[in-house]
Amino acid sequence: MDSQTLENNYTPEESDLFAKPSKAKRNEKVAFAFMGMGTYFIVFCASIIFLTIFYKGSQTVFQASFPFINFEFLTEAPQTLHVFEHEGEKYEMSDNNFRAFQEENNTELTTTTYAYSGGGIWPCIVGTVFLVLGAMAIALTLGVLSAIFLSEYSRPGKVLNTIRLSILNLAGVPSIVFGIFGVGLFVLFLDFGVSLIAGWFTLAFMVLPIVISASEESLRAIPQGLRDASLALGASKWTAIRTNVLPYAMPGILTSSIIGVARVAGETAPIMFTAAYAKRDQLPWEGLEHWYDFFFQGVMALPYHIYVVSAKIPQNEYTERMQYGTAFVFLVIVASIALFSIVLRERMRKKYRW
Repeated sequence: MDSQTLENNYTPEESDLFAKPSKAKRNEKVAFAFMGMGTYFIVFCASIIFLTIFYKGSQTVFQASFPFINFEFLTEAPQTLHVFEHEGEKYEMSDNNFRAFQEENNTELTTTTYAYSGGGIWPCIVGTVFLVLGAMAIALTLGVLSAIFLSEYSRPGKVLNTIRLSILNLAGVPSIVFGIFGVGLFVLFLDFGVSLIAGWFTLAFMVLPIVISASEESLRAIPQGLRDASLALGASKWTAIRTNVLPYAMPGILTSSIIGVARVAGETAPIMFTAAYAKRDQLPWEGLEHWYDFFFQGVMALPYHIYVVSAKIPQNEYTERMQYGTAFVFLVIVASIALFSIVLRERMRKKYRW
């Protein structure tokens, strides 16, 4: 049976489904194929980058002999690496171990030194965790309160539309601009200095537009009937929002926090002006005269450490190990915080259904 006979057996509507390929359909297939190839190419490039970081970084973090984890890398501060030969053997030692080795052998050795290539990244890990947690706590608090006001209390009009447009525009501002803003307001004008609290507010303001937009959309997605039911039972407007709206919107709000964590943790420009030091051996809680001095301590941070090791010192095989090891730990920390947010979001989704 030929194609002409088949077409005669169908109604006009059915014949359209089996019509011969047209130029528009061919162009559509080519466009879809091109977009698919582009997508797979991006995924392929990202996979190569992450696999390289995990492969080379794991060689720094893990080791073949017991205890199989390089605890020196994870628990010590960055140090200078000394490479030397002694009695026919080649040694690679961080600054502290090298000094102890010289005292033990009662000798003075000539070495080749490599800055930031010995020791570990413990102060960087601590500083990064503190910066992320503090910034997200401020951003979520201010962001959710702002979203509640915009969604539940504000009146529709030109002013509200202008505010929402400004929030969307702020989301696209480069991070370096927020860094300069943080220097001017928190470091200089408020005299916080290069400190945790200056970094917290700078990073929080940077991610605040994302949190506000996502939180407002989550609140507006809650059916109006939940609000009306609470109000009909005599609850105040704030009580209705707090008990019948906010809990059901929390999964969407936590989604914005996941995006915020990824951006806050990975930023270098804002913290290099407001919170981060290239080298600081003391942890934030060490050497304090008063408890509140904790908030005014500068810290080391993983993204800034990667920048310093990659761009500010001569490159060699030893600095490469530090770079990939730091990037590996950094990705694990960001993934862990994001995973915690995802688990918390899924639990709240199961608990609050509407």
